[in-house]
Amino acid sequence: MSDVRVLVVEDDPLTARAHAAYVERVDGFALAAVAHSAGEAARALDVRGSVDLVLLDMHLPDGHGLGLLQRLRASGDLVDVIAVTAARETEVVRRAMAHGVSSYLLKPFTFATFRARLEQYAEFRARLATAPDEVVQDEVDRMLGALRPAASQLPKGMSAETLRAVVSVVRSSDGPRSASEVAAVLGASRVTARRYLEHLAESGMLQRGQRYGTGRPEVEYGVA
Repeated sequence: MSDVRVLVVEDDPLTARAHAAYVERVDGFALAAVAHSAGEAARALDVRGSVDLVLLDMHLPDGHGLGLLQRLRASGDLVDVIAVTAARETEVVRRAMAHGVSSYLLKPFTFATFRARLEQYAEFRARLATAPDEVVQDEVDRMLGALRPAASQLPKGMSAETLRAVVSVVRSSDGPRSASEVAAVLGASRVTARRYLEHLAESGMLQRGQRYGTGRPEVEYGVA
């Protein structure tokens, strides 16, 4: 089977280069093109058969990614799409799924997470390619199951609710925050806040830094 040809649609040049490099590191995938706007993406997709999969950002300089996706579907273009975006609004996710995105990947993410999503998509394609002309329910379930990543498991003792609260504190701050500062806002212990912050940093959602003062340097956490 030939490589899956991927179009990266991302307005930020540094992020676009990073995602393009990620694509080329995954076996079975090849970079078809990089587009920095909806217009560039549409032109790349006009070349019939040149793209198998679109990695679509939602925030584009000449419109929303949902608009491009809607136009593609309205024209009958059924190219596969994975949303790769920082757009966290529930309505955006709902509309993206309604227009047939195969997966929804929130920035920031690690290469391991990116690779896993592409490998799940490749497994779906492989199952689809070998399926008979007519399928039974079990075969449909197996094909679609390839697109459903296993639920992300938080480390023992951590809750999704507290994780969201920690992220909210850091994102709403006017700069990086230390574990002590986050703990004070949450009404939690410094140890608890630091555990969540470290998990988020390891996951690529936050970045660590050093804060220097009169005493020992203190670790601080900011938006990646």
